[in-house]
Formats: sequence, structure tokens, C-alpha cells
Amino acid sequence: MGRALVNFFYCHPVGHAVEALYYANGHHAANPDMEFAVALNAATAVELADFCPFISAKYAVDHPLLESCADSAQRVAHLPRQWDWVIDESRRYQDFQLQLFPGLKDYYDATDKHLLPKHPRTVVTSPKVGYLRRQQLRLVLPDEARSTSGQRTITIMPGGSSEPELYPSVESWLMIMDALTEAYPDARLVLVGKLARTDRTSTTLTETDLARLLAHRSGPVNCFDRGLTEQLATVEASDVFVSPHTGFGMAVLAVGTPWLALSGGRWFEFFFNGVPFRSIIPDTDRFPSYTTFGSLPVIDSDDGPRTPSMTKERFRADLDRIVAAAGELRDGTVSYEQCLSEYFPALLDANGGDKSRLWSIDAVHLDYL
Repeated sequence: MGRALVNFFYCHPVGHAVEALYYANGHHAANPDMEFAVALNAATAVELADFCPFISAKYAVDHPLLESCADSAQRVAHLPRQWDWVIDESRRYQDFQLQLFPGLKDYYDATDKHLLPKHPRTVVTSPKVGYLRRQQLRLVLPDEARSTSGQRTITIMPGGSSEPELYPSVESWLMIMDALTEAYPDARLVLVGKLARTDRTSTTLTETDLARLLAHRSGPVNCFDRGLTEQLATVEASDVFVSPHTGFGMAVLAVGTPWLALSGGRWFEFFFNGVPFRSIIPDTDRFPSYTTFGSLPVIDSDDGPRTPSMTKERFRADLDRIVAAAGELRDGTVSYEQCLSEYFPALLDANGGDKSRLWSIDAVHLDYL
């Protein structure tokens, strides 16, 4: 038995905490007798580690990312020094990441000096320490947090923490909510997200926007600004989760709920966790998408400034697909393998047939192209 630290300091969105825990789970699966701890950006959802029985300790690191840091040594001093293995986040070796995030280099330089592993340092998924691909990560929420209402539920997160133009407008959501209500009148709609501005990820939705959504004729339940654990418990009890691309969707898959992603914007979906999902991929000839770190055009649409794939016109074109996907996910009529086998060819087409533009955590896509 040894001790390993998954040293995963990166950006603060929830999805990166899930990513770290997913990799830790893969290493644990290959080394079930090894003790695993995780170091994360203090601004991310560090508490998710509490829901992973295979994680023995978590360490929150208060360190800047977007700018250089003169006192990195002091900021990492609380990390235990002695480990058998230190397993770093592999982005530390990507030059463009270091240019984008000067604090990233300072952090890893500081931990290179502070941490004293018995074996040479390695990176996540490295076979040197042992790693099993495609292991399902399951967050085990506290029993007292779990919902037991038993009602059919569709939970919606209207947006994420990026610019508003990268998410559907209120008008688009009201149209989608109308269609879901008409198709599935037995389903209660629930809204989750975060309006409060803190150092954590919040939703770029206004109070006025939320009020309009809550006034929908279906009478949605308001779960905005509740704690992360409570929101995850709400999603866990739901039949399906609907949102644009968001790191929170990765946490959704980690509590076992199917994710219906209104895909588009800069990022395609790249995390797969043994749970059925659907990504409604836009017609990228009409609605350009998937530039990753690159910018997208913003147009003046009938529902305000939006990137092309987030306009009401786009969602009107895909409304039947959205409703159908919600139905098959909530009713369990589509398998995980079917979702994978249909998603990747469609994603390849949306990226002009260029396989080099595709990637996924654990390189799952390579098995389907």
C-alpha cells in the first residue's frame, strides 16, 4: 500500500474538479490498496471529494491562475510533502496553457520544490502508477441530502459562467419549456443554478431572467442558489438534466442522471461516464460552433446578441430533436453505448470530418471513429 497525491490545480469550474476525481478513480481502480488524496484549486468544488469513498484527503489551494504569483511557496506549504507518488495535471506541460494562465506555471514550479515523492513525478492516466480507462465515477451523496419525492422531474440549468451570448436566451428557454411541458405533462420542471456572485462559478443569468422563467405556465420549482450538494441531490432525483454545455453537467453524470446537452458554443461534450446522454449538435454550417479557446461571431438575433448556435432560430430548428431526446433519456429507451456510437460520428461531421479536432477524456472517441 502506498500514498498518492493527484495534484490537479487548474481552472475553477466544477467540471475540472470532476475531471480530477475521475482520473483519481481510474488510478484507484488499478491500485485498490493505495491511498489517494487530491489537491484542487480552492475556488472549485473541492467538497466533491467528500463524496468519493476512495479519496482519503482533499487539499484546497488558494493560488491565482490568471496572473503570476510571488508567494507560491507559502500558498502550497500546507500540502504534505512526503508521498509515494505525485500525479500531476498534464496541462502543466502544455505551453499554450502556461501562456494563458501564468499562475499555473508558478504553482507547479512551487510544488516541484515542495513535494517529495518516492517515485519520479508523473501525470494523470500514466501507466507508471497504473491506470484503468473508462471507470465510472459515482459521487455518493449523503443520505440526508437525497430527495425522495418520486415525481417525474426534468431539471434545467439555463446557463453557465461564461458570457451570456454563449447560452440560450430566456425566450429560447421559454420555447423549450413550452415544448417539454406539452410533450411530458406529468413532468415537474426544476431550475438550478447560481445567481450569487462569489469566487465560485455562477450563472450569467439575471434576477429578471430567472423571474421570467419561474413564471412559466408549468410552475417550475426554484432551486437556484441552494448549496451544491442540495442541487446535485435534486438532479440525482431527476429523470433527465437539460442544459447548454457546462462543467456542472459532468457532475450530473457523476450522480447517475442522464444529461441532455444543448450543444454548441465553443466546447463540445467530452466527458463520458457510463450514463446515457444526448448532445443536440447544431448544423454547424448554419450555426458555427466548437472553436474551443477561439472566439465565435456574435450576431444581433431576434433574442439579443448571441453566438449563432445559441439563437432562438437554432433552437426552433432543433426543437423536435430536443423533445425526443428528453423523452428517450427520461424513459430509459436509449443505452449508453448507443449514445456513444451515435454521438461521435455526428460530432465528426459537425467538425468537417477532421478527426484531429476531436478529443475526449480517456480518449473514448477513438473507440467509435
